[in-house]
Amino acid sequence: MDWLLARLSESVSSAKSLEELTRPLLEMLETVTGLESTYLTSIDLDGGVQLVQFARNSGEMEIPEGLEVPWSDTLCKRSIDEGRSFTADVESCWGDSEAAAQLGIRTYASSPIYTSTGLLVGTLCAASQDNHSFSDRSRSALNLFSKLIAQHIEREMLVNQLRASNEHLAKHALTDALTGLPNRRSLLDELARLLARAAREGSHVMVGVIDLDGFKEINDTFGHAAGDRFLQACARRIGLAVRESDMLARLGGDEFAIVGPGPRDAGVACDATVTMARRVSDSLVGSIDIDGVELHYRGASVGYIAAASDWTPDHAISMADKAMYEDKRGRRLRKPA
Repeated sequence: MDWLLARLSESVSSAKSLEELTRPLLEMLETVTGLESTYLTSIDLDGGVQLVQFARNSGEMEIPEGLEVPWSDTLCKRSIDEGRSFTADVESCWGDSEAAAQLGIRTYASSPIYTSTGLLVGTLCAASQDNHSFSDRSRSALNLFSKLIAQHIEREMLVNQLRASNEHLAKHALTDALTGLPNRRSLLDELARLLARAAREGSHVMVGVIDLDGFKEINDTFGHAAGDRFLQACARRIGLAVRESDMLARLGGDEFAIVGPGPRDAGVACDATVTMARRVSDSLVGSIDIDGVELHYRGASVGYIAAASDWTPDHAISMADKAMYEDKRGRRLRKPA
């Protein structure tokens, strides 16, 4: 028994994954029980299936890893339902089980694996084509091993939940809730990365700022809910106008920004800002549906600049913002009386 405790202690302390924990436990379970196949299953109660995750086979009987069977026909379910953890005569107990018949199982032992909340997630099993007795020592080992596996599975579940929560929080911290676009913080991070890349490559960074003209009047006329839908519609339109390499973000209110890689040549970069400003501006002109009302929107003020690689992100945004206000003044002068 001392060898079992020593091996068990080593396996539990060194295991970094469910597989690393389970495989030595299956080997120890085979030694203790004398049964030729030991295996761990997972159970999908919603899907109604049981899957053999890991198996050890030392005799003629083969329990294949990856085997998936209907949960309703398994020996494990019958064992749990009847409170029968062991039988040396499967045919007499559960002769109608197709799975048992196909595998030739005569002796079967199983321990369910529950989380601390009572959720059934799997079973730890041992089986043989021959008739075997099952000692108290074997029963104790089976139950102990299933509890250790349950603790490891629950720990992995908690780690996965924590990771998912952290990813959600990180995404939320970098995303505008209304439009689903990156927010100002995310944009500045991306702009810093682009400027660093431009410094290495001797190129420019394209930076645009968009202000939706007349947004206050739209809000006042149709209400804030309609104003939100207008912002979402504009975000979609701008998104279709930008390049795949660009990041479109919402700065806040009715302001959006675009950053992306630019050409090396200053003249070419300058021409590109004109092209991009026109493309974004044109995307916002036309009919926009707001709660069934067709609004003919005359467009937004757009400022586009080619940022030098030695600029800071804040300076680049400031210069694009300045260009946007110059465009806004020009649009007001061109507005018909």
